[in-house]
Amino acid sequence: MARPVRVVVLGAGSWGTTVAGLAARNTPTLLWARNSEAADEINSQRTNSKYLGERKLPKGLKATSDLVEAAREADVLVCGVPSHAVRATLAEIANEVRAWVPVLSLSKGLEPGTRQRPTEVIAECLPGHPVGLLAGPNIAKEIVDGMAAASVVATQDDRVAAALQPLFASSVFRVYRNTDVLGCELGGILKNIVAIASGMADGLGVGDNTRAMVLARGLAEMTRLGEAMGANPRTFAGLTGVGDLIATCMAPTSRNRRVGEALAQGLTVEEAVAKLGQVAEGVKTAPTVMDLAREYGVDMPIAAEVEAVIGGRQSASDAYRGLQKVAPGGEHEVA
Repeated sequence: MARPVRVVVLGAGSWGTTVAGLAARNTPTLLWARNSEAADEINSQRTNSKYLGERKLPKGLKATSDLVEAAREADVLVCGVPSHAVRATLAEIANEVRAWVPVLSLSKGLEPGTRQRPTEVIAECLPGHPVGLLAGPNIAKEIVDGMAAASVVATQDDRVAAALQPLFASSVFRVYRNTDVLGCELGGILKNIVAIASGMADGLGVGDNTRAMVLARGLAEMTRLGEAMGANPRTFAGLTGVGDLIATCMAPTSRNRRVGEALAQGLTVEEAVAKLGQVAEGVKTAPTVMDLAREYGVDMPIAAEVEAVIGGRQSASDAYRGLQKVAPGGEHEVA
């Protein structure tokens, strides 16, 4: 009999740990934690208290702080480190990962400087490997608690996605497939900026009608840029588009939404991120997204206002006054 597929997840944050826990219920799984104390806690207590509190992880999940050991174990490699750390992490193990091992990204940001998506960085660092992503409207703590959720495995080769689906699926965690890697990845990147805008709306107390407007018009911006870059616009109506957008903008635990609330309360970006204590990808992504919008000639007024707040050029209240000055056209037009 063939041995079971071994999944290795790099990154023991909330989502990386959660995905490792999903896989561990189906197949042998190893989680790499940069911090040895975190790895020891997972192995001895079955908890990752920094990110998931006292929630118990599956008994089959193992952890290590040895990156090379983790890379050598992988039949499937899942990269769950922040987007700005993907290249440096994979550079350390480029010669350790066996040929043709599929690599899935969990990251939702753009690499500073290159403006590359995580899957593009992975393809550069690990040439010849099938590359895709796992993404969707996934609040980590709810999934660990056993609440129903769904996600998407996106790879250019649908056969690879079909082989990966059962590794992460369960009776309450549905895994779909999509071959539009670009669209699925952009949805997870762009929604973080809209989530900051949604958080600012909450912090300013502007009302549910205003927040709904921001979500709807934010989705329109996401779709415009995605289509201009070559993505399928239908993807943004799915789990990795509007689904992920709703979850990130509405959940009280959403990191980007919480940063937006803090900015509305008058904190600086540095203070807001320090208060959060975790990575909020939208903060680093917003300037890069605006570079892409200018390059592709796409108007993104909401993203532009968020980027100006992050850049310290205006306050959250000024941003919402700025949006009120945008003259509305046809609903399917740009503004």
